[in-house]
Amino acid sequence: MSVGRPAVPPGLRPLIRRGPGLRARLTLLATGLVAAVSALLLWLGWLLVGNVVAGVPRLPPGGLVRVGEALVPAEQLGAALRASARHQVLTAGGAAFVAVVLAAAVLAWTVTGRVLRPLQEVTDSARRLSAESLDERIALGGPRDEVAELADTFDAMLDRLQAAFDSQRRFVANASHELRTPLAVIRTELDVTLSDPDADAEELRRMAEVLREAAARAERLVEALLLLARTDGAELAERERVDLHEVAVRARRGVEAEAQARSVRITCHGEPVFVLGDPALLERIAENLLENAVRHNVDGGWVEVVTTIAGRSALLRVSSSGPLIDPDQVDALFAPFRRAGVQRTARTGAGLGLSIVRAAVTAHGGRVTALPVEGGGLTVAVELPTF
Repeated sequence: MSVGRPAVPPGLRPLIRRGPGLRARLTLLATGLVAAVSALLLWLGWLLVGNVVAGVPRLPPGGLVRVGEALVPAEQLGAALRASARHQVLTAGGAAFVAVVLAAAVLAWTVTGRVLRPLQEVTDSARRLSAESLDERIALGGPRDEVAELADTFDAMLDRLQAAFDSQRRFVANASHELRTPLAVIRTELDVTLSDPDADAEELRRMAEVLREAAARAERLVEALLLLARTDGAELAERERVDLHEVAVRARRGVEAEAQARSVRITCHGEPVFVLGDPALLERIAENLLENAVRHNVDGGWVEVVTTIAGRSALLRVSSSGPLIDPDQVDALFAPFRRAGVQRTARTGAGLGLSIVRAAVTAHGGRVTALPVEGGGLTVAVELPTF
């Protein structure tokens, strides 16, 4: 079985090389430089030998002198010696010149091949890449030179791409599952009602109420998905000086009615804390935390909101009562479509609240942590850099 170049992934246009490759060009360049230097040295040797032999003392004319196999007149001894010396220099130097140039070409081809081998590995890895083979890495060993730095940078880029692709797959799968639920409700209600020939106005009104609630749920989900897509990994659109305590107070007013309906007591205290960030995203952080604390609370429970300065960071902490939460499952609550105690089964919300909080906090250069409350409930702390 013949071994050739890696197949080009579907959808990727094959690259057409124009002219010789880098290895061939470097070899030709090195060989040309060695040939030029060797030719210059051969010419200098030929010139110097001729000048040195030309300094032989002149002999009286009329005699013969043996030079090699030939007899030459004494007055022509200098010219004969110079011609013989230059001939020997050209003969020996020419052979050495050819040997040096060939050796330089072989050495240059071998060395450039070894030097450029990591680049070929990078190229082969890039050709093999597709959405299904992002787990491949170069993992180049050897000295930490510029080529190794390039390979490490390429591996780091692959790590980011693989994380992005995996996150996208999970997100699309979860979003499809969530959107399928309200659509299935709508279709079921329509099928049941249309199959009943005796359906009256009251039945049609009931169907309309169910359809409106399912459509509202799908709308809330789509809005949350769009907000998460705009926030996750994005740069802040604007930066303003915002009082985090005032943002928390406004978020409390937004959930007051829902909290009173379930007899949930909300306390909000702290001090004015100013941060530099996007006002809309900061309000969304506080709103999502309070909505999550109220909706996943117990009837007659409590919610405590605190804003303060912690070192060089502004702290927004929302604690609430609620069901018992396994400490090992706390980090999973920040994944899309996860809720405390359930997954994709809550009747209200889209399961994206804490995911949006984490994305928005990360966009501000902060961090968010969560800890279960003893006896049931959750504490979520948001740390944002101050000025």
